Amino acid sequence: MAASLTIPRILRWLCSALLLAGVMLGSLSADWDFSLISQRAQALYGPLGEGQQRINDWQFLLASQKQIGELEQLNVVNRFFNKQLRYVEDIDLWHEVDYWETPIEALWKGAGDCEDYAIAKYFSLRHLGVASEKLRITYVKALTQNRAHMVLTYYSSPEAEPLVLDSLIDAIKPATQRKDLLPVYSFNAEGLWLPGTKGNKKVGDTKRLSRWQDVLKKMQAEGFPVETTN
Repeated sequence: MAASLTIPRILRWLCSALLLAGVMLGSLSADWDFSLISQRAQALYGPLGEGQQRINDWQFLLASQKQIGELEQLNVVNRFFNKQLRYVEDIDLWHEVDYWETPIEALWKGAGDCEDYAIAKYFSLRHLGVASEKLRITYVKALTQNRAHMVLTYYSSPEAEPLVLDSLIDAIKPATQRKDLLPVYSFNAEGLWLPGTKGNKKVGDTKRLSRWQDVLKKMQAEGFPVETTN
């Protein structure tokens, strides 16, 4: 997601993202059958090559980090994907202007762009038991680069200052220390928010967010317990 950020571009992006179908997440904290997932991934994408080891490493991380505290889980997951994935633009990797990867696609390729890091971190933390309402995939303007960008934000409580998990830096910092990021909107399984002077304002749900729905459908095909409803 490297295009410069303008209000018309945001509006076009949001409008193009609306569909008439709804989405519903299954039990993301349930055990994931990685044997089935790897089999499905190979059937869908072909030989996984070095991606299989990255998927195995992800499986080990998820199995070994469930008992640690949430803040440490944030750090472990953030470091893992920042290390495992190379930043590559969608147009170069997928020959599409804006393509949202599943975590399996990202690990298979060993690459992705900003939203792919955020999505992989979101699903990893959800599987580790972090509540959905504490996590938001957040669309921002990266002021230094003058470009659209996505990060994952974590709220320890509804009114707390969020922590920012970013593919640009490994350090997890409070949002007030990320003066280089201008929030535009955020979403998770529960809804869509816009920033406001009195905190974020919920403006709807994600039922009609087409790229998010596409990710859920692909994860379902890969063998994850994710459901879609029409």
